[in-house]
Amino acid sequence: MSNQAQLADAPKGYLYALGAYVTWGLLPLYMKALAHIPPTEIIAHRVIWSLPIAGAVLVWQGRAGDVGAAIARPRLLAMAALTATLITVNWLIYVWAIGRDHALEAALGYYINPLFSVCIGAIVLGERLSRTQFAAVLLAALAVVILTIEAGSLPAVAVGLTFSWGLYALFKRSLPLGPNQGFTLEVMLLTLPALAYIVWLVASGNSHFGHNWKDTLLLIGCGPVTAIPLMFYANGAKLLRLSTIGILQYITPTMIFLIAVWLFGEPFEGAKRVAFPMIWVALALYSFTLISAARSRRRAKQLETSLRPE
Repeated sequence: MSNQAQLADAPKGYLYALGAYVTWGLLPLYMKALAHIPPTEIIAHRVIWSLPIAGAVLVWQGRAGDVGAAIARPRLLAMAALTATLITVNWLIYVWAIGRDHALEAALGYYINPLFSVCIGAIVLGERLSRTQFAAVLLAALAVVILTIEAGSLPAVAVGLTFSWGLYALFKRSLPLGPNQGFTLEVMLLTLPALAYIVWLVASGNSHFGHNWKDTLLLIGCGPVTAIPLMFYANGAKLLRLSTIGILQYITPTMIFLIAVWLFGEPFEGAKRVAFPMIWVALALYSFTLISAARSRRRAKQLETSLRPE
C-alpha cells in the first residue's frame, strides 16, 4: 500500500467496508430463521456453499494458482488449518448464541474484540500501549468482571467470540496469502469434513437440507452471506486507513445490540446496563487513540513533503 493510500480513504473502500459491516450486522436476522437447525449443520453448509463463491472470485482475479501453490507448502497449510479451525469455532459460537437468545452476549464479544486485539499486540507482538489504551482495556476488563459477578460465571459467548476471532486475526497475519486466497484455502480445508458430516446427517435421517424449500434455500444462502461480506471487508481494508476501519467496525455489534433488544426482545437489565456503557466508553477512548495516531501520521507526512527539495 502506498503512503498516499494510507493517508486518504478511497470512496470505494467505504462502500466495501460498509457492505461488510452492515451485512454482518443484519446476519442475526438470517441466523434466527435457522434457529431450529443445529449449529453444526449450519456451519457445514456455510463452508460448502462458500467455496464456489470464493473460488469464482479467485478465478475472476486470476489468482487461483496462489491456492494451488500454497497447498504444496506444508507449513503454510498447517497455519491455514489452524486459522480454519479458529474461524469454525467462532462461527459455531455465534450461530449457537443467536439461536439460543444470547445475541446481546454476541454483541458484547464483538465490542470487546478490538480491545482484546490491542492486548494481543502488546503481549505477543511487543507493541506498546498508551495510557489511554491501557485505560480502555482496563475498563473493558472491569465490565466483564461485573457481568461475571452477577451471572456467577464468565460470559462464555462474549469471551469465546473475542478469543476465537482475536486469535484468528493474529494468526491470519502470519499467513503469507492474500485475504481472498487465504479464505478460499480455509474453506477448502474445511470442505471434506463438512461434506462427510452432511452425508452422515442424510444417512441418519437428520438432515434439514431438502426437507423443505425454505430450509434448503436458507442453508444454500449461508454461502453468500458468509463469503461475500468477508471479501468485501478484505477489499475495503486495503482502501481505508486503519483508524477508519477501527471505528467502522463498531457498526456490526451496534446493529446486533439493537436487533437483540428491539427485535428479539432479549432483556437489557441488571449488570448489562452497567457493563455495556463501560464498554462504550472504553471504545470511545480506543477510537480517540486511533484518530490521534492517524492525525500525527498525516502531520508528519505533510512536514516531510514540505521539507522535500523541489
